[in-house]
Amino acid sequence: MSAHVGEFRTDAARAIDDDALQQAIDTATGNFWRGRQGALEELPDADALRDHFKEIRHRTLGRLRDHLEMFEANAVDAGAHVHWARDAEEARRIIVDIGKRHGVTLATKGKSMASEEIHLGEALEEAGIEPVETDLGEWIIQLAKEPPFHIIAPAIHKPRSEIVALLREASGGELQSEEIPELVATARRILRQRFLDAGMGITGGNILVSETGSLVLVTNEGNGRLCSSAPPVHVALVGIEKVAPTWDDAAVWLQLLARSSTGQPLSVYTTVVSGPRKPQDEDGPEEVHVVLLDNGRSSLLGTKYEEILQCIRCGACLNICPVYGEVGGHTYRSPYSGPVGAVVTPLLMGIEDYDALPYASSLCGACKDVCPSRIDLPRMLVELRGDSVADGLIPAAARKLEEGAAWVLGDSKRMETMTQVLRLLQKPFAREGRMAVPEFANPTQGRDLPALANRSFRELWQSGDLEDSE
Repeated sequence: MSAHVGEFRTDAARAIDDDALQQAIDTATGNFWRGRQGALEELPDADALRDHFKEIRHRTLGRLRDHLEMFEANAVDAGAHVHWARDAEEARRIIVDIGKRHGVTLATKGKSMASEEIHLGEALEEAGIEPVETDLGEWIIQLAKEPPFHIIAPAIHKPRSEIVALLREASGGELQSEEIPELVATARRILRQRFLDAGMGITGGNILVSETGSLVLVTNEGNGRLCSSAPPVHVALVGIEKVAPTWDDAAVWLQLLARSSTGQPLSVYTTVVSGPRKPQDEDGPEEVHVVLLDNGRSSLLGTKYEEILQCIRCGACLNICPVYGEVGGHTYRSPYSGPVGAVVTPLLMGIEDYDALPYASSLCGACKDVCPSRIDLPRMLVELRGDSVADGLIPAAARKLEEGAAWVLGDSKRMETMTQVLRLLQKPFAREGRMAVPEFANPTQGRDLPALANRSFRELWQSGDLEDSE
C-alpha cells in the first residue's frame, strides 16, 4: 500500500465528488465535534487538565523502558505472559503461534488499530484461523472487505442500504426489517454465537498501567469485555507508547479520552485486565498474553518526532481537520488517517511510500488546538515535508518549479525583473484586480487569482507614495 501524490489526488477527487460520502463525513464528524465541546465544558478546567496530561505523557516517554519493564514485571506477577515484538512480522508470528499452540480455528477481535497496522487479519487467515471483528463498525467493514474509514468510527461512510445488504447476506437472509433495532439485533445474534465458539480473543489496549501490570480496554459496545473474558485465551496487542506509570496518570487519561473522541464523560465499558482468571473467579480467560508492539516507535524516541508517541488515538484531530472532512479516511490508504495519520503513517510505514500525506494539510493548526495531549502536529507535518524534499521524494516538476522560484526570490533584482515580466503577461487576463484564467490552464481548478498590483510594496515605499496608495 502507498499514498503517492498522484494516488492521493485521484482518491481525493473521487471522494470530493461523492455527495453522499460528503454528507456522511459532515454528519459524523460534526456530531463528534459538538459532543467533544459539550463534554469538555463539563470539566472545571479542561485546558489545565490537558496541560497536565501532556506533562504526564512527556515524562512517561522520557523513561519509557523503565515503565515498560515495570509493567512486564507486574503483569507476569499477575499471571500474564508478556511478549516484545520488534516489528509487524514478529508480532504476527507471536500471535499466530499462540493460536496454533492452542488449536484455535476461530478468533474474535476487539477494535484495534495496531492489528490493522500489522495486517493481523490476513496472517490469521493464512494460518487457518478465522478472525471475526466484533466491534459493529469493524464487523461491517470486514464484511465489506474494506479498511477503516475513521480511527474511532470505522464505518461512518457506509449508507444504511449497504449495511442492510451486508447483514442480510451475513444472516443468510434472516434479516426481518431494515430498521436500526433489527439491524443491531441481527448483528448481536450472530456475534454472540461467535463469542461462545471462539478459542482465542484478540484485543488492542488503550492503556497499560505499570504499577499493577494491568491492561485497560475502553469500548461502547461491550465487545472488548467479551473478547477478553469469554474465550479461554486472551491476546492483547498494544503499542509500547500506551503506558501510564500509575493509576492516577491513567485516571487523567480516561477523563480526556472519551470526551475527546465521542463526547462522553466515560465510555460505556471500561475494562481492567490484570492477568488470567483466578481460582475464585467465575469467568475469565485461562491465559492472558500481552504483545508489546514496537514497529518503529522506539526509533522516534529522542527525535523531533517523539511527540507523536503522545497520541491516544481519540480521533479529535480528524473531526476538526478540513482536509479529512473533504477527502475522508480511505484516501490516506492507511489505518491511520487525518492529521495524526499524515504524521504517524510516514514515520512507521515509510515516507517513501506515503510521501503525499505530509502535504495533506492546510497547516491551520486546528488539530493541535483540539488534541488532548496538545501534540504539535503542524510542526511535524512541516518537518516531514522537509524530510521528503531532502530525500528527493517530491515530483520532478514540482522540484524544478521550487528551484526556479528559489532562484528568482534569492535576488532582489531578479525578483523585480520577473515581477515586471509577469505584469505584462497578465494583461490579457486581468479583470478588476483578478485573473480570469481559462479553467484548463488554471492550477486552482476554477478559482480566480488576484492580479499583480501595478506597483509593488517596495516601489511604493521607495517612492514615498505608500500613505497615499490604496
